[in-house]
This record gives sequence, structure tokens and C-alpha cells, in this order.
Amino acid sequence: MNVLDLFAGAGGFSLGFQLAGFNLIGAIELDKWAAETFQHNHPSSKVLIGDIASFSDEEVLSAFQDNKPDIILGGPPCQGFSICTKNAGDPTDPRNSLFIEMIRFGKLFSPSLIIMENVPNLLKAKTKSGDNVIDIVESELEGLKYNVYIDVLDATSFGVPQIRKRLFVIASKKKLTRPFPLATHSSEPSLFSGLDSLKQSPTLWDAISDLPLIEAREGAEVLEYSISPQNEYQQLMREYSKKVYNHKAMMHSKRTVERFSVMRWGESVADVPAHLMPYKRNGNGELSTKVYDQNNRRMYPNAPCHTIPASFYANFVHPYRNRNFTAREGARIQSFPDWYVFHGKPTVVSQKLLEKEGRIGEKHLCQYNQIGNAVPPLMAQAIADNLKRQV
Repeated sequence: MNVLDLFAGAGGFSLGFQLAGFNLIGAIELDKWAAETFQHNHPSSKVLIGDIASFSDEEVLSAFQDNKPDIILGGPPCQGFSICTKNAGDPTDPRNSLFIEMIRFGKLFSPSLIIMENVPNLLKAKTKSGDNVIDIVESELEGLKYNVYIDVLDATSFGVPQIRKRLFVIASKKKLTRPFPLATHSSEPSLFSGLDSLKQSPTLWDAISDLPLIEAREGAEVLEYSISPQNEYQQLMREYSKKVYNHKAMMHSKRTVERFSVMRWGESVADVPAHLMPYKRNGNGELSTKVYDQNNRRMYPNAPCHTIPASFYANFVHPYRNRNFTAREGARIQSFPDWYVFHGKPTVVSQKLLEKEGRIGEKHLCQYNQIGNAVPPLMAQAIADNLKRQV
């Protein structure tokens, strides 16, 4: 079955389907660097780069006329990312968001499956008139004669070393007996004691301990492996890869390294001594009084990692090294295999700062953004494996 990925990003969602044996025919992605990542790793796919709403029906049909999609994937930004013109409608209504593009593509191709991924909070979201956003999403898909199934899944349930809950909406032309996959793993010791078939979810250290050990300001975009894989998860991630890519540490200052050095597992920048607190921006050496508890937290090695966000270069500190994670460590935590190479710069300055300074041409998704925004491939593969037995 042919798969088309809308809002594709770096391609984690579609990679999972490809690993399950589906045929990935193409993608549509707004960001240039993310699209380059997708194209590099899926060279036989047709990638359209640009605003999805700017492609006409004729352009879309022409692009995929030889390989029409049987499955359409997408993680459209819904809440807070309205495309409606000013004062033209309720920006909290998904019909005024990029979600409507998934409906347009559903009408154009009438695929067997439309699968949408989003944040769990979408279940609580309401329009200005008090309607549930998820009910509108469901109604729009049912209007195209689909059976609609909605659930929240946790990545740790499918062998991903990360606590990451995501909402999935599956719209199927055929009624499904089991739309969502059963858990294969658990991070709860009581659930994998040998009394059932669940495996233990990999921990953070299970995921990254075989990568070359580097300090702040060290590493490179291409490195040699330094040791052999230490466990089943590492063997899986290293399959078909002869090198380590995107493993370059942040260029931390000596003071930042010193700050990290006093932090224990579970502690953040809010827990360091006063003299090591960050300086105020443009504060002439004055210490900041605003410290965000969620910034730069040292992760526990022997548990799954916290959710990897788009800005995870500033969220987490390595369990043993005095630095933030590298892009490759984030990719391992997301379950991207090592052969999957990320394009673009590792990091860029703040998107808000670029907008403020009018540097719109530099607004691209860096490697960290691409990784943090992605659907974990092993999670997507579990969904794909479950569906291919039923459609």
C-alpha cells in the first residue's frame, strides 16, 4: 500500500510505515531543511516543498497520479495555528486550521486510511462556542464516509526509551476490529516480571550508552563507533549503519559546564548554587532571578527519558557528561536508526528573534527541531504493523 506523508517534517511517521513494509511514495513539507532530511533518507519518494495550502488540487493530483496514496499520514498543527484570515472565523476551530488540508487530500484521493497525530490536549480543546475540537475532527472525517477511532498512546509501550504520549486519530474505510496496537513493552517493573509477554521498555542509558563519549564542544557530524552495541535496542539502532552521524555537542561556556557539574540526577538549573545561576540577557553580568525549573534538567540514566520537545538542546543534561544531549542522542531517544541522517544546522537562534529582526529567510527547523517534532518511528511502526493485518 502506498503512503503519502503530509506535514512530514523529518519523516519519523512515514519511516515507521516503511519499516512495516509499506511503500512510501512521497511527502509534503514546508521547511526546507526538514524536507532535505526527508529526501536524503527516502530518495525514491517525491517531496513537495512549500505551504501545503499553496498546492492546487491539480498540482497534487499530477504529482501523485502514477502512485496514488492508499494511506495518508499527517500531524497538522491544529490549535493556535489557524490559517483563517483575520476576523474571518474562530481560530480554535479545526476547520480554520491546517487540519482542513487533510480533509482536502482525503477528498482528492479517497485513501483506505487517514491517520492523524497530535498532542493529547486536543481532547480537552474547545472552540469559542464551546464545541469539542476532537468532535469536529471526527465529524469531518465521518463526512467522508470513514470509520473513526481515537486513542492516546505512550511511546514506552512500543519499545521507545521515552515517555511520550500522543493522540492518534485513525480514519478507515473498512471497519477495524482492533484499530490500535497492543502494548509490547512496559516501563512498570510489575508488568514485565515474566508473568506476561511484555518486555521492559529501554531506558535512556540503554539507548545512548554505546555512542562515542564526548564532552561539551566536542564531537562531529560524522564519527566512528568506539564500542560494540551493548544491548538489543542498540543493535537495532545500529543496523545498516557504519558511522555515527549528527553527534556534535553544544558549544557550552566554561561556566555552563561548571553549572552542570554540580547537578545531580533529577535536578535542574533551578537547583544550582546562586553564584552559578545564568546571567540576565543584556544584564551586564547581573544574575537572573527568573529560572525555569524545566530547563537543563539532568536525566536519570536508568529510566525512560522525559518527552523530547523541539528545543530539547536546552531541556536536558546528559546523565554523566556535563553537557546537553547531542542531536544523535535525541534521535536515539526518539528511536530513529543511526543511518537516518539529519540535514540543516544542529541549532539556530530563536525563531522569535529571527522574526523580530526580519530574518525570515533563516527560519528553518534545525536538527534538534526536526528530531523533537517527529513521531517516534518505532511507535509509528507498531501502528502500521497492527493496521496492515486488517486493511
